[in-house]
Amino acid sequence: QVQLVQSGGGLVQAGGSLRLSCAASGRIRFRYAMGWFRQAPGKEREFVAADSWSGDNTYYADSVQGRFAISRDNAKNTVYLQMNSLKPEDTAAYYCAARPYSDASSNQNTYNYWGQGTQVTVSS
Repeated sequence: QVQLVQSGGGLVQAGGSLRLSCAASGRIRFRYAMGWFRQAPGKEREFVAADSWSGDNTYYADSVQGRFAISRDNAKNTVYLQMNSLKPEDTAAYYCAARPYSDASSNQNTYNYWGQGTQVTVSS
């Protein structure tokens, strides 16, 4: 079983930055790709960013391309989401997720493990 514990998030003004962290623990016996997703009130959860096990392949939603950056430290079993130039429309609950494959994916249905979620609120 794999547990994902998130940290970071909070309230920030438009144009500001935040960094989210997601630490994996438990009996991790596979190379896993990581992803970040978000869900705004009244909306479905959507893909934000994903990173392969090696870190060589990353994917971003068009809405965050060039502003957000996903990275990982496999020695620490931790993945990060650096969010810059934040906009009010980035306000959502953010979730990290892991899938038991080394390649990244934007398909949330392929992710088996999920973090507890953390709120990001961007004020205008």
